[in-house]
Amino acid sequence: MSFGAGVPTVGVADLKDGDFLLDVREDDEWKAGHAEGALHIPISEFVARFGDLTEAAPQDGRVHVICRSGARSAQVTMYLAQQGIDAVNVDGGMQAWEHSGRPVVGDGGAPGYVL
Repeated sequence: MSFGAGVPTVGVADLKDGDFLLDVREDDEWKAGHAEGALHIPISEFVARFGDLTEAAPQDGRVHVICRSGARSAQVTMYLAQQGIDAVNVDGGMQAWEHSGRPVVGDGGAPGYVL
């Protein structure tokens, strides 16, 4: 784990099966391709839908926050940390996810891609 600009950060290679993943990209990005099993709450709706996260996130686990490149997810990671939630930013975002060969699924479960 690294801490770039005060944001706790992990690389895609550090993620394990079963880690809780929160995708904060917008709807069009999500529909094009996302990590299967991730919770989707767009950053533009995040504060209003914060309850969706608290209901879905594991009580004793870490929230791994991802976007396209890591910038938006860093903002959400800092917000979550301020709320007392154990959260880390996924360095390089979905671009790094896809580049590492991890599966990307589109809307409906078909193979996807990262916008």
